[in-house]
Amino acid sequence: FCTPCLQECLKPKKPVCGVCRSTLSPGSRALDLEKQIETTETTCNGCNKKMYLSKMRSHAASCSKYQNYIMEGVKAVTKEPLHNTRNFPNRFTFPCPYCSEKNFDQEGLVEHCKTLHSMDAKQVVCPICASMPWGDPNYRSANFMEHLQRRHRFSYDTFVVSDYDADEDDMMAQVLMRSLRDK
Repeated sequence: FCTPCLQECLKPKKPVCGVCRSTLSPGSRALDLEKQIETTETTCNGCNKKMYLSKMRSHAASCSKYQNYIMEGVKAVTKEPLHNTRNFPNRFTFPCPYCSEKNFDQEGLVEHCKTLHSMDAKQVVCPICASMPWGDPNYRSANFMEHLQRRHRFSYDTFVVSDYDADEDDMMAQVLMRSLRDK
């Protein structure tokens, strides 16, 4: 994870898992996992140098061949550079569909609705879904709280490349080709 994303997940008010967004509980260090990371070898996809997984992050930060490899992948899955950002919908902050509060990130909106609106049965439009290219801004969810729990336990931007409008079949083909090339 990049530092800003990780810091967002670890805010004292709501420490959550970076993948599934479940609440983190205090625990002990995973020493067996640390040992596995220290003893598992991998190869840099840029320069083909062998190293332990524990050294890969610092190596990747300084390996220009690895950085070029990453940029090739980004170029392969994006169709056009984003020139005019004013025409793109806001997919980072959302208003509460029940009250007048605004500027919630996805996890914040879920937590706000669970805390303050869990018993509200009013049918509302999901602001997260409405901001997506496939979302219907007029569709009212019959059970918004259930919808939030099932659909928005993770952030789309974690799993979607920056081009939300890219054709799904094209993106899948690119991912498959890249995975074959990476072996």
